[in-house]
Amino acid sequence: KAGIDEVIIYCVNDGAVMGAWADDLGVEHSEAGDEEGRITFFADPAGALTHRLDMEMTHSGPASVGIIGRCKRFAVYAVNGEVKYVAVSEAEDDPAGDGDPSATLPPAVMDGILKLNDEL
Repeated sequence: KAGIDEVIIYCVNDGAVMGAWADDLGVEHSEAGDEEGRITFFADPAGALTHRLDMEMTHSGPASVGIIGRCKRFAVYAVNGEVKYVAVSEAEDDPAGDGDPSATLPPAVMDGILKLNDEL
């Protein structure tokens, strides 16, 4: 109903860590370009994609304890490369969205996508 062909999970980390994460979760065919897969784990080791998407966590809290170059917790729905929906889990006192990640969890994202599709 939502018309989702692929889910891409990425973070500012290296490919080995992302592969191990996929393996730990039991996700098969998680490599980019694997036609059998529907969930792709993607590494952004230098934070280039994070920077281009303007999703760098710049809050002073994480940086003050040595967490630098981290990505915000977010979800994007794109159709043919055009971004249709964006959700970010963050608050002034919780820049990582750890306390309330609900805006970027599947139920909220699916609700947003389905509402968007209903409007079209």
